[in-house]
Amino acid sequence: MRVLASSLLLSTALASPLLERAAKPIYWLLAGDSTTAPNGGWGDGFLSTTVASGSSGHNYGHSGATTASFRTGGDWAKVIKDIGTYKSSYDVYTTIQFGHNDQKETSGVTLDQYKANLLKFAQEVTSAGGQPILVTPLTRRNFQSDGKVAENLATQRNITIQVATSNNIKYIDLNIASETYVNAIGKTAASKYNLASDDWTHLNTWGGVVFARIVSDLLVEKYPSNFQAYTKANATLSALIKAGKPA
Repeated sequence: MRVLASSLLLSTALASPLLERAAKPIYWLLAGDSTTAPNGGWGDGFLSTTVASGSSGHNYGHSGATTASFRTGGDWAKVIKDIGTYKSSYDVYTTIQFGHNDQKETSGVTLDQYKANLLKFAQEVTSAGGQPILVTPLTRRNFQSDGKVAENLATQRNITIQVATSNNIKYIDLNIASETYVNAIGKTAASKYNLASDDWTHLNTWGGVVFARIVSDLLVEKYPSNFQAYTKANATLSALIKAGKPA
């Protein structure tokens, strides 16, 4: 029995390093509207400042996109194709963040359709060999007379979380995290992230870096075994955000 136990311990000790060496880096595919997209969103900042060496990705965020138009316009087909291309060499994760345009009366997307579209995106990522992560929509930074931002994406946030929790899909609550931070720093400090002086939705380059850090920190905090080893930390920026101080 002692010989058998020793053999098992030796096998375990030998197997663990091999398993660690076999782990794949991550390839990130970012799907979403303009608040993820280049020139206005957090996506490029995420790929350039939070992704560790050896991992990579592509930002497919598209200005004006809804959960319907992102599919019909061909962007979603590119995401699915990339999963097939990269899954042999990487663990492919796809972030899915919509809501800003879906909620507009002119979008043609009902709340039931929004819900169904999110679920279908996630299911198709899984079927293609990737892993979906639903992301609640980035807050708008429209301040009210009480000094707090308007919670005008709460319905879309709740639907996103409901889809994730009901179907065992990974998710992060960027909406509440970004809202909490913006409320903490106030309107004047929050304006420093505006893409244009009167644009309280989209992000300039530094704003993209700041809110990308929030995305990354949420992922690492909630799913450390999946992401911590493949993430580039920024302790100074993370501490400022956590303390509710302007960055």
